[in-house]
Amino acid sequence: MEPSPIGASGSAERWRAEAARAFQHYLDRSAPHTAGRWAGTLVAAAVYALRVYYVRGFYVVTYGLGIYLINLLIGFLSPMVEPELEAGPGLPTSGSDEFKPFIRRLPEFKFWYAVTKAFCIAFVMTFFSVFDVPVFWPILLCYWIVLFVLTMKRQIVHMIKYKYVPFSIGKQRYGGKKGPAASASKE
Repeated sequence: MEPSPIGASGSAERWRAEAARAFQHYLDRSAPHTAGRWAGTLVAAAVYALRVYYVRGFYVVTYGLGIYLINLLIGFLSPMVEPELEAGPGLPTSGSDEFKPFIRRLPEFKFWYAVTKAFCIAFVMTFFSVFDVPVFWPILLCYWIVLFVLTMKRQIVHMIKYKYVPFSIGKQRYGGKKGPAASASKE
Protein backbone atom coordinates (compact mmCIF):
# COMPACT_ATOMS: atom_id res chain seq x y z
CA MET A 1 0.00 0.00 0.00
CA GLU A 2 1.32 3.45 -0.94
CA PRO A 3 1.50 6.15 1.68
CA SER A 4 -0.98 8.90 1.00
CA PRO A 5 0.34 12.30 -0.03
CA ILE A 6 -1.55 13.88 2.84
CA GLY A 7 0.27 11.71 5.38
CA ALA A 8 3.64 12.53 3.80
CA SER A 9 3.03 16.26 3.98
CA GLY A 10 1.74 15.89 7.53
CA SER A 11 4.91 14.12 8.63
CA ALA A 12 7.05 16.66 6.78
CA GLU A 13 5.16 19.45 8.50
CA ARG A 14 5.61 17.72 11.85
CA TRP A 15 9.36 17.31 11.22
CA ARG A 16 9.63 21.00 10.24
CA ALA A 17 7.80 22.05 13.40
CA GLU A 18 10.05 19.86 15.58
CA ALA A 19 13.18 21.23 13.88
CA ALA A 20 11.94 24.80 14.35
CA ARG A 21 11.18 24.10 18.02
CA ALA A 22 14.66 22.57 18.57
CA PHE A 23 16.32 25.53 16.81
CA GLN A 24 14.35 27.99 18.94
CA HIS A 25 15.32 26.01 22.07
CA TYR A 26 19.03 26.39 21.27
CA LEU A 27 18.57 30.06 20.39
CA ASP A 28 16.89 30.63 23.77
CA ARG A 29 19.66 28.78 25.58
CA SER A 30 22.31 30.91 23.85
CA ALA A 31 20.69 34.22 24.88
CA PRO A 32 22.62 34.76 28.16
CA HIS A 33 25.98 33.80 26.61
CA THR A 34 26.77 37.06 24.81
CA ALA A 35 30.53 36.57 24.46
CA GLY A 36 30.14 33.02 23.16
CA ARG A 37 27.50 34.05 20.64
CA TRP A 38 29.65 36.87 19.28
CA ALA A 39 32.71 34.57 19.17
CA GLY A 40 30.70 32.19 16.99
CA THR A 41 29.70 35.08 14.75
CA LEU A 42 33.35 36.13 14.42
CA VAL A 43 34.19 32.56 13.39
CA ALA A 44 31.40 32.66 10.77
CA ALA A 45 32.72 36.03 9.52
CA ALA A 46 36.27 34.66 9.31
CA VAL A 47 35.11 31.59 7.39
CA TYR A 48 33.20 33.83 4.98
CA ALA A 49 36.22 36.16 4.55
CA LEU A 50 38.51 33.19 3.87
CA ARG A 51 36.04 31.82 1.32
CA VAL A 52 35.89 35.15 -0.53
CA TYR A 53 39.67 35.52 -0.34
CA TYR A 54 40.44 32.06 -1.75
CA VAL A 55 37.73 32.15 -4.43
CA ARG A 56 38.75 35.71 -5.35
CA GLY A 57 35.24 36.74 -6.21
CA PHE A 58 31.77 37.51 -4.89
CA TYR A 59 32.66 41.11 -4.17
CA VAL A 60 29.14 42.29 -4.93
CA VAL A 61 27.80 39.82 -2.35
CA THR A 62 30.33 41.15 0.16
CA TYR A 63 29.36 44.73 -0.66
CA GLY A 64 25.68 43.91 -0.16
CA LEU A 65 26.57 42.22 3.13
CA GLY A 66 28.47 45.32 4.22
CA ILE A 67 25.54 47.63 3.40
CA TYR A 68 23.18 45.33 5.32
CA LEU A 69 25.54 45.31 8.33
CA ILE A 70 25.64 49.14 8.32
CA ASN A 71 21.84 49.14 8.31
CA LEU A 72 21.76 46.75 11.27
CA LEU A 73 24.36 48.82 13.14
CA ILE A 74 22.26 51.96 12.72
CA GLY A 75 19.26 50.14 14.20
CA PHE A 76 21.41 48.88 17.06
CA LEU A 77 22.75 52.36 17.88
CA SER A 78 19.42 54.19 17.51
CA PRO A 79 16.83 54.68 20.24
CA MET A 80 13.46 52.99 19.84
CA VAL A 81 11.67 56.34 19.98
CA GLU A 82 13.25 59.19 18.07
CA PRO A 83 13.86 62.04 20.55
CA GLU A 84 12.87 64.69 18.00
CA LEU A 85 9.51 63.01 17.35
CA GLU A 86 8.76 62.16 20.97
CA ALA A 87 5.93 64.15 22.50
CA GLY A 88 6.69 65.44 25.96
CA PRO A 89 10.00 65.90 27.75
CA GLY A 90 13.19 64.62 26.21
CA LEU A 91 16.07 62.92 27.92
CA PRO A 92 16.80 64.15 31.45
CA THR A 93 19.03 67.20 31.60
CA SER A 94 19.10 67.78 35.34
CA GLY A 95 18.95 65.66 38.48
CA SER A 96 15.25 66.37 39.02
CA ASP A 97 14.22 65.08 35.57
CA GLU A 98 12.87 61.56 35.19
CA PHE A 99 15.43 58.97 34.15
CA LYS A 100 14.62 57.19 30.90
CA PRO A 101 16.86 54.24 30.07
CA PHE A 102 18.18 53.86 26.55
CA ILE A 103 16.04 51.34 24.67
CA ARG A 104 17.43 50.24 21.34
CA ARG A 105 15.45 50.07 18.13
CA LEU A 106 17.20 46.75 17.44
CA PRO A 107 18.02 44.78 20.63
CA GLU A 108 21.42 43.12 20.97
CA PHE A 109 20.12 39.57 20.56
CA LYS A 110 18.21 40.38 17.37
CA PHE A 111 21.24 42.32 16.11
CA TRP A 112 23.48 39.32 16.74
CA TYR A 113 21.03 36.92 15.13
CA ALA A 114 20.63 39.09 12.00
CA VAL A 115 24.41 39.54 11.63
CA THR A 116 25.06 35.82 12.01
CA LYS A 117 22.27 34.91 9.60
CA ALA A 118 23.60 37.45 7.07
CA PHE A 119 27.09 35.92 7.15
CA CYS A 120 25.65 32.41 6.75
CA ILE A 121 23.45 33.43 3.81
CA ALA A 122 26.34 35.28 2.15
CA PHE A 123 28.54 32.20 2.64
CA VAL A 124 25.96 29.97 0.92
CA MET A 125 25.67 32.50 -1.91
CA THR A 126 29.40 32.06 -2.65
CA PHE A 127 28.67 28.54 -3.89
CA PHE A 128 26.51 29.80 -6.77
CA SER A 129 28.32 31.38 -9.69
CA VAL A 130 25.30 33.51 -10.61
CA PHE A 131 26.22 35.80 -7.68
CA ASP A 132 29.85 36.18 -8.80
CA VAL A 133 29.43 39.37 -10.81
CA PRO A 134 32.75 40.65 -12.19
CA VAL A 135 33.42 44.05 -10.67
CA PHE A 136 36.41 46.22 -9.79
CA TRP A 137 36.35 45.67 -6.02
CA PRO A 138 38.49 48.66 -4.91
CA ILE A 139 35.74 51.03 -6.11
CA LEU A 140 33.16 49.12 -4.05
CA LEU A 141 35.45 49.18 -1.03
CA CYS A 142 36.04 52.94 -1.31
CA TYR A 143 32.33 53.60 -1.75
CA TRP A 144 31.50 51.42 1.28
CA ILE A 145 34.08 53.21 3.44
CA VAL A 146 32.70 56.63 2.44
CA LEU A 147 29.16 55.42 3.15
CA PHE A 148 30.19 54.01 6.54
CA VAL A 149 32.02 57.20 7.58
CA LEU A 150 29.16 59.49 6.55
CA THR A 151 26.54 57.28 8.20
CA MET A 152 28.45 56.98 11.47
CA LYS A 153 29.16 60.72 11.48
CA ARG A 154 25.44 61.41 11.18
CA GLN A 155 24.68 58.87 13.93
CA ILE A 156 27.29 60.35 16.30
CA VAL A 157 25.99 63.88 15.68
CA HIS A 158 22.50 62.59 16.51
CA MET A 159 23.77 61.01 19.74
CA ILE A 160 25.50 64.23 20.78
CA LYS A 161 22.50 66.39 19.89
CA TYR A 162 20.06 64.31 21.96
CA LYS A 163 22.58 63.35 24.67
CA TYR A 164 22.27 59.58 24.63
CA VAL A 165 24.91 56.88 24.81
CA PRO A 166 23.87 53.49 23.46
CA PHE A 167 26.43 51.57 25.53
CA SER A 168 26.70 50.81 29.22
CA ILE A 169 29.74 49.18 30.72
CA GLY A 170 28.18 47.08 33.47
CA LYS A 171 26.87 48.33 36.78
CA GLN A 172 28.04 51.75 37.88
CA ARG A 173 30.06 51.72 41.13
CA TYR A 174 30.38 54.61 43.50
CA GLY A 175 33.34 55.25 45.82
CA GLY A 176 31.16 56.60 48.61
CA LYS A 177 32.29 57.11 52.19
CA LYS A 178 34.58 54.56 53.68
CA GLY A 179 33.71 53.50 57.16
CA PRO A 180 36.19 52.98 60.00
CA ALA A 181 36.24 49.20 59.36
CA ALA A 182 37.35 49.74 55.75
CA SER A 183 40.24 52.03 56.71
CA ALA A 184 41.31 49.79 59.62
CA SER A 185 41.56 46.70 57.42
CA LYS A 186 44.02 48.45 55.06
CA GLU A 187 46.55 49.14 57.80
